[in-house]
Amino acid sequence: MGAQTTASQHLLLFRNSDWDKHVAPDELQQAMMKFVGWFDGLKAQGKVLTGQPLVPEGKVISGSKGHAVADGPFAESKEAVGGYFLLQVDNFEEALAIAKQCPTLEYGAIVEVRPVATECPTLERAKSQLASAPS
Repeated sequence: MGAQTTASQHLLLFRNSDWDKHVAPDELQQAMMKFVGWFDGLKAQGKVLTGQPLVPEGKVISGSKGHAVADGPFAESKEAVGGYFLLQVDNFEEALAIAKQCPTLEYGAIVEVRPVATECPTLERAKSQLASAPS
């Protein structure tokens, strides 16, 4: 059984946040104006609940009791998340259509679309495993 999702919340994760490095200044200005217009339009329609850029610095925690701490996210990685939008839409297909309209895609930006779960999938699996475990 897959994780249950909220009826209408989806997260857009923006990756490859260095797409602008090889764009001419006038084209960059136009791209940013289009992006801001796109965001403002979605917000005015009530489709964006929130959205924030992320700074390219932080720490990555792993290992038992969080003993491994590394610098991250790694700026050279196209996989690093540079920001997000939380959408309130009718379904996944609408969220996907919105993501496809992102003006910076043509410059190499990457948008990941993820449904928001009503419960943590790991917790859901654990409950299922515990329910079927012998007493």
